[in-house]
Amino acid sequence: MERLPINEIVKRIQQENCFHAVSEDYSFTIKIENYTHYVCGAVHDGTQFRSELWDSCTHSYYERWYEEDPATKQMVQSHPIVIAGLDSRFEYDLNRAPETAIYEDAWGKKLWSKPLSEVMKQKSLLKHYNFYKVVTALIQKIEQKYGVCIVYDIHSYNWKRWDREVPTWNLGTENIDNDRFGKDVEQWRSILENISLPNGIKSTAKINDTFMGNGYFLKFITQNFQNTLVLATEIAKVYCDENAQIIYPEVVFVIEKSLKKYLKKHADAFYNNHKPH
Repeated sequence: MERLPINEIVKRIQQENCFHAVSEDYSFTIKIENYTHYVCGAVHDGTQFRSELWDSCTHSYYERWYEEDPATKQMVQSHPIVIAGLDSRFEYDLNRAPETAIYEDAWGKKLWSKPLSEVMKQKSLLKHYNFYKVVTALIQKIEQKYGVCIVYDIHSYNWKRWDREVPTWNLGTENIDNDRFGKDVEQWRSILENISLPNGIKSTAKINDTFMGNGYFLKFITQNFQNTLVLATEIAKVYCDENAQIIYPEVVFVIEKSLKKYLKKHADAFYNNHKPH
């Protein structure tokens, strides 16, 4: 892995170079082993939190971890193109538009003991901007090369806070072209539902049951690229104890192994169905 400035990352993508890099400011990683027709993203995987913000933040490390999506990058790390955030969503949220990416309140609790200065905010928003500069270059290259692209937008959610039974997997599809891609969505839902998880964990998968797919990562790509499908894929945090802050590595391993096999099959079927003739 290399540490690269944003413009160099964009340049390498445009030149179709393969590389594995962390951004110069350590805000995200990108790996391109091969320019395939599909991309995996884990925008909420990160936990880093700028030290100059520590004293102003009212949320503990555990409170931040609880709302982040730990291990989501690991679940897709074996795929050829992976882009993932390194910073906590509590600094800036890559899945929100720039104007709302810096929280004032977070899950019913005021986030900052004193207002952040504009200088502090701009440091974070520049990282948000640079991430989407790279996303733009990446999807442009994939669409240019293949005519279509599919993005697996991997998240996790706290299932224990719900007062009803919720699915192991949820697909949010409100902001995609369901007339065009509905069959692909249902195929993905069916694949997820049939993944066998250890420790007696059942695997159910539903569409728009807990989340509707309103994230900025999905919206940004969908609005800017007409031939790219983004599948907002949420897994309930059955792979950890969200109250005790313990990750179950054997469950994460099985999820990664299953996605290594079935995600690629789904991506290949998508490409065969939608590639230009």
